[in-house]
Amino acid sequence: MLIETPRYTERFGSVRIHGTQRVLELDSGDEEEALLEPAVRKISRQAIAQIEKRMAIVIPIKGEELKLFEGVLSGIPHNCLIIVVSNSQREPVDRYRMERDALEHFCKFTKRPAVIIHQKDRVIAEALKKAGYRSILGEDGLVKDGKAEGMILGILLAKLAGKDYVGFVDADNYMPGAVHEYVENFAAGFTIPESPFVMVRNAWLFKPKILGTDVYFKKWGRVSELTNQHVNSIISAHTHFETEVIKTANAGEHALSMPLASILPFASGFAVEPYELMFIFEQFGGIKPTAYKEVVEKGIDIYQIETRNPHFHKEKGDKHVAEMLLASLAAVYYSSICDEETKKAIRNDLARHKVSPANREPPKPVIYPPIKNVNIDAFREAVKEIIPAVETMFKNSLTAKRK
Repeated sequence: MLIETPRYTERFGSVRIHGTQRVLELDSGDEEEALLEPAVRKISRQAIAQIEKRMAIVIPIKGEELKLFEGVLSGIPHNCLIIVVSNSQREPVDRYRMERDALEHFCKFTKRPAVIIHQKDRVIAEALKKAGYRSILGEDGLVKDGKAEGMILGILLAKLAGKDYVGFVDADNYMPGAVHEYVENFAAGFTIPESPFVMVRNAWLFKPKILGTDVYFKKWGRVSELTNQHVNSIISAHTHFETEVIKTANAGEHALSMPLASILPFASGFAVEPYELMFIFEQFGGIKPTAYKEVVEKGIDIYQIETRNPHFHKEKGDKHVAEMLLASLAAVYYSSICDEETKKAIRNDLARHKVSPANREPPKPVIYPPIKNVNIDAFREAVKEIIPAVETMFKNSLTAKRK
């Protein structure tokens, strides 16, 4: 891959927020040769492949069309471990079983490792109890609904498998080639930093909309544009220099190094992606003391890589957009470093988009603690009931037992 080096880096305490990097060439060959042009970095196929061997890709899914799901699977590079966390319905039609069958069929022909679990599986809930992580369990004793809750399960399984990196890809992507690029971008990002605490977030080149018989290549999604604006407003308020450095506040396709994933709390539902950024800025932006001395010493690198492929995904309607907007801006609004001017602007934006009245605060997102204190050995023992070969660290294709 041929990729721009960051043209600009915003330093916010111990956090290095790198400006958007453009991909100039999706495949730049085998050689890791030094280039005379300092603004360009060449990353060989071998370097990317080595990172992908150490990476798990988590696909949270809930009721997506099987053809979309199969396309997403086909786009994930072969060296990555696939982890599917489903919250699809079990009755009257068992869509989870359909997803599991599709994954088993895929693995049979591709000879690659994968695991699928259902978010509401009682064995998973019991495993979390035994591992000392009860916070994502609801009143019924099962894991709560929500994307963030599925992501947490995916991180735990990636940690169980001994992976160094974990990435997230939405299941509603129409373009398998775009999925492939997302993961390659993750891997490219992880070849750059010296710090073990790294986040790579994909910035879409275009997010097209179908308008009758035409395709309009829109630059920003409705939610992303507003969330980016308010996150940048907070950074500007504390640095006293206006910035537009954040372009990926709602990046569903993003990846974390395991050391960073282990210390991050997660916000429920659609607040999860912007809250990751807000927690990092709160803890390591130099505004207030933090207990994570090693992170402060080594710093956190946030890379934003612009894709070459446009982002075609399933259109879920205005209600879905409103829910995303409310949750995303709530994650920013309730940050301990959010200034009053930004809070007022958020309330006004929510009112302008008819999501909530201007004089009403958004509902607070639920925050789940980091997984760093989870007893991973207890979790491993408990999930053997549905993943019998878990002790092989997913060397073979694994799916949950048929029940």
